[in-house]
Amino acid sequence: MDSLSQIVLGGAIAAAIAPAAHRRAALLAGAALATLPDLDGLLIKIFTDNPVSLMTVHRSFSHSLFVLPLLGTLIWWLYRRFGHGRVAQAPGRWWWAMVLALVTHPLLDAFTVYGTQLWWPLMPPPAMWSSVFIIDPLYTVWLLLGCAVAWWARARPLAQRALVLGLALSTGYLGWSLVAKAQVDRAADQALAAMGLADAQRFSVPMPFNTLLWRVVAMTPQGYVVGDRSLWADHGPMHFQGYPSNVQALRQASDVPAVQRLQWFNHGFMRAQVKDGELVLSDLRMGLEPDYNFNFAVAAEQAGQWQAIAPRQEMPSYREAGNRAILKQRLAQMWQRIWRAPDATAAVSTQ
Repeated sequence: MDSLSQIVLGGAIAAAIAPAAHRRAALLAGAALATLPDLDGLLIKIFTDNPVSLMTVHRSFSHSLFVLPLLGTLIWWLYRRFGHGRVAQAPGRWWWAMVLALVTHPLLDAFTVYGTQLWWPLMPPPAMWSSVFIIDPLYTVWLLLGCAVAWWARARPLAQRALVLGLALSTGYLGWSLVAKAQVDRAADQALAAMGLADAQRFSVPMPFNTLLWRVVAMTPQGYVVGDRSLWADHGPMHFQGYPSNVQALRQASDVPAVQRLQWFNHGFMRAQVKDGELVLSDLRMGLEPDYNFNFAVAAEQAGQWQAIAPRQEMPSYREAGNRAILKQRLAQMWQRIWRAPDATAAVSTQ
C-alpha cells in the first residue's frame, strides 16, 4: 500500500491504544514504525542492482509476521529501558501500540496484488489477496481525518472517537473490497467455464483508485485472456479478450534462475515475449494491456538454447518521454468505464 496509508494506519492504531495523555507522541511513533518495513528497498540496493532481486526480495524479511513482532518488542524494550518515561508509565499499552503499528503494515500490503511474504523465511508464494489497489483514497481518507482530529483534540474524548471511527471505516472498506472481489470472481468463473476455462489459473484485481471496476486475467495454453467488470454498470455475462504469450520459449527457459524466481513470485501470471533474441517476461498483475509495469529481459537465445543473462528491466511505453498522455487517456477511459458498460461486447477466442 502507499506510504501515506501506512503512516496514518500506524499512527491511528498507536494513538488509539496508547494512553490519552500520550496521544501526540503515539501518533508520531506509530507513523514512524509503520514506515520501517518499506525501508527494505534501500537496504536491498546496498547488496544488489539485479532488478528481479529488487522486486522479489522487497516485502520479504521486513514484512514477515515472524520478524516484526520481535522487532517491535525489541524497540519497546529499548524505549522502556533507556528512552522517555512514557513507555515505562504504560508498558502494556505501548507494547501493543508498537507491535500492531508494525504488524498491520504487511497485513495491509497483502490486500494488494504485488505480493507480500508474510511467512518469511518460509517460502510459500507471496500473499496477494488483491482486493484493493495500491493507492485507494476511500481507504486512506478516514484514517487521515481520524489522525488529524486526534492531533488537534489531544487527550479529549473526541480524539479517541475519531481514531476508532477512522479505523472502523477503513477496515469496513477493506471488508467491502473482499465482498466486491467475490462478486467479480463469481461472474468471471461463470464466463470462463462457458469458454472451457473452468480450471484456468486466474486472478482479479481492482483498477486504480477504486473498487467498482475490476480486471480479471486467466491463463490459457496459448497465453491469457483479460476481462473487466464494473459492479455499477455491468449486469450480463463477462467477456474476455485473448492475448498470445510465447509459452514455448517460457517452457524452454524454465531452468533460468530469474525465470524460476519470477514464476514463484507472481504465481505464474506472466507474458513471455521474444525481442531481439531475448526473452522478456512481463508481470500481468500490474498494468494494462499492452503495457505492464514490470518487464524483465532474463535470457538470450544461443544455438537454440536459452541462456541466462544479467536481468534487465524495461520500462513500459507510457513512462517514456512524451507518452504521459497515454496514461492520462487510459485513466479517463477507466473512469468512464466504471459508470457505463461498453455499447457492444463479444467474447473472443482464447488464443
